[in-house]
Amino acid sequence: MDIVLLGSGNVATHFGKALFDAGHRVVQVYSQTKAHAIVLADALNARAIDDLEAIDLAADLYLIAVTDGAIGQVAAQLPAALNGIVAHTAGSVDMAVLIPHAQKYGVIYPVQTFSIAKPVDFSSVPLALEASDEATYAQLTQLVDPLSTQIFSCDSRQRLALHVAAVFASNFTNHLYAIGADILRKHALDFDLIRPLILETAQKVMAFSPREVQTGPAIRHDVGTMQKHLELLKEGHQGLVALYQQLSEQIYSN
Repeated sequence: MDIVLLGSGNVATHFGKALFDAGHRVVQVYSQTKAHAIVLADALNARAIDDLEAIDLAADLYLIAVTDGAIGQVAAQLPAALNGIVAHTAGSVDMAVLIPHAQKYGVIYPVQTFSIAKPVDFSSVPLALEASDEATYAQLTQLVDPLSTQIFSCDSRQRLALHVAAVFASNFTNHLYAIGADILRKHALDFDLIRPLILETAQKVMAFSPREVQTGPAIRHDVGTMQKHLELLKEGHQGLVALYQQLSEQIYSN
Protein backbone atom coordinates (compact mmCIF):
# COMPACT_ATOMS: atom_id res chain seq x y z
CA MET A 1 0.00 0.00 0.00
CA ASP A 2 0.95 3.64 -0.48
CA ILE A 3 0.56 5.41 2.85
CA VAL A 4 0.45 9.02 4.00
CA LEU A 5 1.49 9.27 7.63
CA LEU A 6 -0.18 12.16 9.43
CA GLY A 7 1.97 12.75 12.50
CA SER A 8 5.63 12.48 13.46
CA GLY A 9 5.61 11.62 17.17
CA ASN A 10 6.06 8.37 19.10
CA VAL A 11 3.20 6.37 17.56
CA ALA A 12 3.73 7.71 14.05
CA THR A 13 7.44 6.90 14.20
CA HIS A 14 6.98 3.29 15.32
CA PHE A 15 4.05 2.68 12.97
CA GLY A 16 5.88 4.25 10.06
CA LYS A 17 8.99 2.14 10.56
CA ALA A 18 6.96 -1.06 11.01
CA LEU A 19 4.98 -0.39 7.83
CA PHE A 20 8.15 0.49 5.93
CA ASP A 21 9.88 -2.69 7.11
CA ALA A 22 6.83 -4.72 6.06
CA GLY A 23 7.25 -3.50 2.49
CA HIS A 24 4.64 -0.74 2.38
CA ARG A 25 5.53 2.60 0.79
CA VAL A 26 5.22 5.67 2.98
CA VAL A 27 4.86 8.42 0.39
CA GLN A 28 4.48 11.40 2.72
CA VAL A 29 4.90 12.35 6.38
CA TYR A 30 2.88 15.32 7.59
CA SER A 31 3.56 17.44 10.66
CA GLN A 32 2.73 21.03 11.51
CA THR A 33 6.44 21.33 12.33
CA LYS A 34 8.30 20.71 9.08
CA ALA A 35 11.55 19.82 10.85
CA HIS A 36 9.81 16.96 12.68
CA ALA A 37 8.27 15.69 9.46
CA ILE A 38 11.66 15.76 7.75
CA VAL A 39 13.32 13.59 10.44
CA LEU A 40 10.77 10.80 10.07
CA ALA A 41 10.34 11.19 6.31
CA ASP A 42 14.09 10.80 5.79
CA ALA A 43 14.03 7.51 7.72
CA LEU A 44 11.18 6.23 5.54
CA ASN A 45 12.31 7.53 2.14
CA ALA A 46 9.21 9.70 2.12
CA ARG A 47 8.42 13.33 1.37
CA ALA A 48 7.91 15.70 4.30
CA ILE A 49 5.01 18.15 4.21
CA ASP A 50 3.59 20.69 6.66
CA ASP A 51 0.59 21.73 4.54
CA LEU A 52 -2.35 19.35 4.02
CA GLU A 53 -3.12 21.03 0.71
CA ALA A 54 0.02 19.31 -0.57
CA ILE A 55 -1.21 15.84 0.38
CA ASP A 56 -0.95 12.99 -2.12
CA LEU A 57 -4.49 12.30 -3.35
CA ALA A 58 -3.69 8.83 -4.69
CA ALA A 59 -2.57 7.06 -1.49
CA ASP A 60 -4.29 3.91 -0.28
CA LEU A 61 -4.23 4.86 3.41
CA TYR A 62 -4.08 8.10 5.38
CA LEU A 63 -3.00 7.13 8.89
CA ILE A 64 -3.67 9.81 11.51
CA ALA A 65 -1.25 9.37 14.42
CA VAL A 66 -1.51 12.64 16.33
CA THR A 67 -2.71 13.62 19.80
CA ASP A 68 -6.28 12.51 20.52
CA GLY A 69 -7.65 16.04 20.56
CA ALA A 70 -6.18 16.84 17.14
CA ILE A 71 -7.58 13.84 15.23
CA GLY A 72 -10.85 15.52 14.30
CA GLN A 73 -9.05 18.71 13.28
CA VAL A 74 -6.63 16.87 10.99
CA ALA A 75 -9.42 14.76 9.47
CA ALA A 76 -11.49 17.90 8.79
CA GLN A 77 -8.61 19.39 6.78
CA LEU A 78 -8.23 16.41 4.45
CA PRO A 79 -9.28 17.05 0.85
CA ALA A 80 -12.69 15.68 -0.12
CA ALA A 81 -11.16 14.11 -3.22
CA LEU A 82 -9.35 11.38 -1.25
CA ASN A 83 -10.28 7.84 -2.27
CA GLY A 84 -8.10 5.95 0.23
CA ILE A 85 -8.92 4.76 3.73
CA VAL A 86 -8.63 7.32 6.54
CA ALA A 87 -7.74 5.70 9.87
CA HIS A 88 -6.57 6.90 13.26
CA THR A 89 -4.51 5.10 15.92
CA ALA A 90 -6.07 6.36 19.17
CA GLY A 91 -7.56 4.26 21.94
CA SER A 92 -9.99 6.79 23.38
CA VAL A 93 -11.35 8.42 20.21
CA ASP A 94 -14.54 7.02 18.66
CA MET A 95 -14.28 5.97 15.03
CA ALA A 96 -17.28 8.23 14.35
CA VAL A 97 -14.98 11.27 14.42
CA LEU A 98 -13.94 10.28 10.88
CA ILE A 99 -17.44 9.84 9.41
CA PRO A 100 -17.88 13.40 8.06
CA HIS A 101 -14.47 13.37 6.41
CA ALA A 102 -14.04 10.05 4.61
CA GLN A 103 -15.95 7.44 2.61
CA LYS A 104 -13.81 4.59 3.96
CA TYR A 105 -12.44 4.86 7.48
CA GLY A 106 -11.24 2.88 10.45
CA VAL A 107 -9.01 2.54 13.48
CA ILE A 108 -5.73 0.70 14.07
CA TYR A 109 -5.02 0.95 17.81
CA PRO A 110 -1.70 -0.44 19.06
CA VAL A 111 -1.94 -1.60 22.69
CA GLN A 112 1.55 -0.53 23.66
CA THR A 113 3.51 2.38 25.10
CA PHE A 114 5.94 3.96 22.65
CA SER A 115 9.00 6.17 22.98
CA ILE A 116 10.91 7.28 19.90
CA ALA A 117 14.28 6.44 21.44
CA LYS A 118 13.37 2.88 22.49
CA PRO A 119 12.87 0.14 19.87
CA VAL A 120 9.74 -2.01 20.16
CA ASP A 121 9.18 -5.48 18.74
CA PHE A 122 6.07 -4.58 16.77
CA SER A 123 5.26 -8.23 16.11
CA SER A 124 4.25 -8.61 19.77
CA VAL A 125 2.07 -5.48 19.86
CA PRO A 126 -1.69 -6.28 19.90
CA LEU A 127 -3.51 -4.29 17.20
CA ALA A 128 -7.21 -3.49 17.67
CA LEU A 129 -9.07 -2.96 14.39
CA GLU A 130 -12.37 -1.30 13.57
CA ALA A 131 -13.65 -0.23 10.17
CA SER A 132 -16.57 1.41 8.42
CA ASP A 133 -17.44 -1.74 6.45
CA GLU A 134 -16.30 -5.30 5.85
CA ALA A 135 -14.24 -4.49 2.76
CA THR A 136 -12.33 -1.75 4.58
CA TYR A 137 -11.77 -4.06 7.55
CA ALA A 138 -10.33 -6.67 5.22
CA GLN A 139 -7.97 -4.09 3.70
CA LEU A 140 -6.77 -2.95 7.12
CA THR A 141 -6.28 -6.56 8.19
CA GLN A 142 -4.21 -7.24 5.09
CA LEU A 143 -2.16 -4.10 5.82
CA VAL A 144 -1.26 -4.99 9.41
CA ASP A 145 -1.08 -8.77 9.09
CA PRO A 146 2.72 -8.70 8.53
CA LEU A 147 3.17 -6.29 11.45
CA SER A 148 1.73 -8.20 14.41
CA THR A 149 0.82 -11.70 15.54
CA GLN A 150 -2.10 -10.33 17.57
CA ILE A 151 -4.79 -8.65 15.47
CA PHE A 152 -8.36 -8.49 16.76
CA SER A 153 -11.67 -6.76 16.14
CA CYS A 154 -12.62 -4.12 18.70
CA ASP A 155 -15.44 -1.57 18.52
CA SER A 156 -15.07 1.98 19.81
CA ARG A 157 -16.65 1.26 23.22
CA GLN A 158 -14.44 -1.78 23.78
CA ARG A 159 -11.41 0.18 22.65
CA LEU A 160 -12.17 2.93 25.17
CA ALA A 161 -12.35 0.31 27.96
CA LEU A 162 -9.08 -1.16 26.73
CA HIS A 163 -7.49 2.28 26.82
CA VAL A 164 -8.71 2.94 30.36
CA ALA A 165 -7.32 -0.43 31.47
CA ALA A 166 -4.01 0.42 29.80
CA VAL A 167 -3.84 3.76 31.62
CA PHE A 168 -4.28 2.03 34.97
CA ALA A 169 -1.85 -0.77 34.15
CA SER A 170 0.84 1.32 32.45
CA ASN A 171 0.59 5.09 32.92
CA PHE A 172 -0.55 5.03 36.54
CA THR A 173 1.89 2.24 37.37
CA ASN A 174 4.76 4.24 35.92
CA HIS A 175 3.70 7.22 38.03
CA LEU A 176 3.80 5.00 41.10
CA TYR A 177 7.36 4.03 40.13
CA ALA A 178 8.18 7.75 40.10
CA ILE A 179 6.64 8.16 43.55
CA GLY A 180 8.71 5.23 44.82
CA ALA A 181 11.84 6.80 43.34
CA ASP A 182 11.07 10.12 45.08
CA ILE A 183 10.59 8.42 48.46
CA LEU A 184 13.87 6.54 48.08
CA ARG A 185 15.77 9.64 47.01
CA LYS A 186 14.53 11.64 50.01
CA HIS A 187 15.90 8.89 52.24
CA ALA A 188 19.27 8.61 50.45
CA LEU A 189 18.42 5.31 48.73
CA ASP A 190 18.77 4.36 45.06
CA PHE A 191 15.86 3.36 42.79
CA ASP A 192 18.00 0.46 41.55
CA LEU A 193 17.26 -1.28 44.85
CA ILE A 194 13.65 -1.95 43.82
CA ARG A 195 14.16 -2.64 40.11
CA PRO A 196 14.38 -6.43 40.75
CA LEU A 197 11.10 -6.20 42.69
CA ILE A 198 9.42 -4.36 39.82
CA LEU A 199 10.69 -6.92 37.32
CA GLU A 200 9.53 -9.91 39.41
CA THR A 201 6.07 -8.37 39.79
CA ALA A 202 5.79 -7.77 36.04
CA GLN A 203 6.93 -11.29 35.25
CA LYS A 204 4.39 -12.81 37.63
CA VAL A 205 1.43 -11.13 35.92
CA MET A 206 2.62 -12.57 32.61
CA ALA A 207 1.74 -16.03 33.95
CA PHE A 208 -0.93 -15.45 36.60
CA SER A 209 -3.98 -13.30 37.25
CA PRO A 210 -2.91 -10.05 39.01
CA ARG A 211 -5.31 -10.77 41.86
CA GLU A 212 -3.74 -14.19 42.41
CA VAL A 213 -0.27 -12.74 43.00
CA GLN A 214 -1.17 -9.62 45.00
CA THR A 215 1.16 -9.23 47.98
CA GLY A 216 1.83 -6.55 50.59
CA PRO A 217 0.38 -5.35 53.89
CA ALA A 218 -3.04 -4.34 52.50
CA ILE A 219 -3.90 -7.81 51.15
CA ARG A 220 -2.72 -9.32 54.48
CA HIS A 221 -4.80 -6.80 56.46
CA ASP A 222 -1.57 -5.87 58.26
CA VAL A 223 -2.86 -2.73 59.95
CA GLY A 224 0.27 -2.27 62.06
CA THR A 225 2.61 -2.09 59.07
CA MET A 226 0.28 0.19 57.16
CA GLN A 227 0.17 2.55 60.14
CA LYS A 228 3.97 2.71 60.21
CA HIS A 229 3.95 3.53 56.51
CA LEU A 230 1.42 6.30 57.03
CA GLU A 231 3.46 7.80 59.88
CA LEU A 232 6.54 7.97 57.64
CA LEU A 233 4.51 9.55 54.85
CA LYS A 234 3.03 12.15 57.20
CA GLU A 235 6.56 13.23 58.17
CA GLY A 236 7.85 14.04 54.70
CA HIS A 237 5.36 12.97 52.05
CA GLN A 238 2.05 14.35 53.32
CA GLY A 239 0.56 14.54 49.84
CA LEU A 240 0.80 10.76 49.49
CA VAL A 241 -1.16 9.83 52.62
CA ALA A 242 -4.60 9.89 50.97
CA LEU A 243 -3.30 8.02 47.92
CA TYR A 244 -1.76 5.29 50.10
CA GLN A 245 -5.00 4.93 52.02
CA GLN A 246 -7.15 4.80 48.88
CA LEU A 247 -4.98 2.20 47.17
CA SER A 248 -4.79 0.10 50.32
CA GLU A 249 -8.57 0.23 50.68
CA GLN A 250 -8.98 -0.86 47.04
CA ILE A 251 -6.69 -3.85 47.61
CA TYR A 252 -8.28 -4.71 50.96
CA SER A 253 -11.86 -4.53 49.68
CA ASN A 254 -11.20 -6.62 46.58
